[in-house]
Amino acid sequence: MIPASFDYVRPSSVEEACQVLASGDDVKVLAGGQSLLPLLRLRLAYPSALVDLGRLPGLRGIEDRGDHVFVGALTTHDEVLRSAVIKERVPLLALATATVADPAVRHRGTFGGSMAHADPAGDLPAVALALDCVFVVRSADGEREIPAADFFVDYLEPALEPDEVLIGARVPVLGPGWGFHYEKFHRTAQAWAIVGVAAAVRRSNGTVEEARIALTNMGPTPVRASAVETALRGVDLAPAASGGTDPVGEACAEADDGTSPPADLHARPDYRRHLARVLTRRAVRAASG
Repeated sequence: MIPASFDYVRPSSVEEACQVLASGDDVKVLAGGQSLLPLLRLRLAYPSALVDLGRLPGLRGIEDRGDHVFVGALTTHDEVLRSAVIKERVPLLALATATVADPAVRHRGTFGGSMAHADPAGDLPAVALALDCVFVVRSADGEREIPAADFFVDYLEPALEPDEVLIGARVPVLGPGWGFHYEKFHRTAQAWAIVGVAAAVRRSNGTVEEARIALTNMGPTPVRASAVETALRGVDLAPAASGGTDPVGEACAEADDGTSPPADLHARPDYRRHLARVLTRRAVRAASG
């Protein structure tokens, strides 16, 4: 289909972009366009104008800042995947990004675009939630920071004001003893997740000291599986003997607590709940080694 008509603006600075965003109703930001363009073509979005940030300086790049890695909003998925800093310092982000769509999309799609699109079926919002990322946004009034727990407000609705631009995110670097895994169930390699699980597990002496679990596509926003995180503390990671109990599996049986999975052409809510429990157990096992 052909999109509805709209104005096109290519600002020369973030400040100019903020001014344009503040000047009109229903103005949308264009970064890589891999999520927005399909909505325009299907006429599921009717913006009055598009503000193209694609060539703005200073919004792309990856910096190791000690206790966190800063990822610029316009950094492409492919750049994230090829970054030695990401692989070494925040491997969970690399694991999840490797499952995003296909190489063509990863070369155009951006880290910030995926976050600001706030699709609960997207892979990266759950990672941001599990790692307690902090998003940096800018408007004409200056910069502010939004924790990941507050950033995803509702379905396709981030906590961005109409005149704000996402600059990037601070991704915390977790210390020694942590293991990571992203488990995703989808129809094809390029499809959205039916359910996904981002898991970070800190081990000590064969037990779980701390766990961070976030779920993809189990509600209108990514969901933190807090019941599993609590149940996993102090759990013995030794494989269960034949016929014995499986404390990891028992803890992960609470993965769907507090979720509201959608019903669509691909899965019913009860199937998604089942997948959340199974995939969380797999992700925790893989993250804990």
